Amino acid sequence: MYLTLDHITKKFPGRGQEGIVAAVDDLSLEIGKGEFFTFLGPSGCGKTTTLRLIAGFEFPTSGHILLDGAQLEQVPPNKRDMAMVFQSYAIFPHLSVFENIAYGLRIKKLPSDEIRRRVGQIMAQTKLDGLENRMPNQMSGGQQQRVSLARALVIEPKVLLFDEPLSNLDAKLREEMRFEIRDLQHRLNITSIYVTHDQEEALALSDRIAIMNKGKLAQLGTPEEIYERPRSKFVADFIGLANFLPAQVQTIQDGRAFVRVGAHSLQVTALPNNTAGQAALIFVRPGDLEIAAETERENILEGKIIKATYLGEKIDYRVRVDETELRVQAAKGARRAAGEAVRLYLPPERAHLIDAE
Repeated sequence: MYLTLDHITKKFPGRGQEGIVAAVDDLSLEIGKGEFFTFLGPSGCGKTTTLRLIAGFEFPTSGHILLDGAQLEQVPPNKRDMAMVFQSYAIFPHLSVFENIAYGLRIKKLPSDEIRRRVGQIMAQTKLDGLENRMPNQMSGGQQQRVSLARALVIEPKVLLFDEPLSNLDAKLREEMRFEIRDLQHRLNITSIYVTHDQEEALALSDRIAIMNKGKLAQLGTPEEIYERPRSKFVADFIGLANFLPAQVQTIQDGRAFVRVGAHSLQVTALPNNTAGQAALIFVRPGDLEIAAETERENILEGKIIKATYLGEKIDYRVRVDETELRVQAAKGARRAAGEAVRLYLPPERAHLIDAE
């Protein structure tokens, strides 16, 4: 693998009675060359500290960081052959677009012709053509972020680091920049490490995602694996909307778990660690539950609608099943009212068991 984090721990003095706090706690993972890798998690989970350790802005308490086989712990940031795109753009207000982008190349003392060639090339790739003489205060937030991206790319780093680069942009521009970053990364095939708390952003951009929680790696996988098959309640609840039903596993057969939920008998997808007799949680997304017809008899939950909310393309229902409140997102149609009894179909292939925490 291209970049390796080998049992990395970073400890800081705590506040008050906390003592020493491990912001990153024994983290090990590998990132491939040309991969777009994202650290995702809530505030305080350790994702930004991990990025700073990779960049060299922080040094690990223990463990090793290796890039292409070489250890980095004692290598200063400016010698790591990495570049970072910051949340705050961090471009020089007194320099033109051209000079901002050329800054790193001038530090390297490249010939003027080479600087002009590389800056012109990267400006074209980042849609900044014709803005060479524009000053930062004459530019929109999206244009300033493109300048920040171009300045990082033009030095041709081995690894490109992103510290929540889109969080200062409005929603529409964020989505537009998201696709531009992904397209550019694909074309340049540059190893990229991205930090965000935005789940949709992580799903759209990443080859793989590391979900962080309290300094530890909660789950590592592709966007599809993380979203469709979360291994814990924390991961399922953090990324997307999720329902959880307490269940008792009765038997497991051919990849299916037969469970009891109150008075209901259900089938769901079993995972390798599920065993007969265990207490578990059924995980299912709101869009995967279906309002069932009266003729449907298998895998049915009976409940009562508490609330119905119109969301444009769909209606969000809150349904009480025994002591659990479920969210069901159904396509527009005949709208059902609060207080109405309803039958919900649980597709066995769209629901699986996770450990009760």
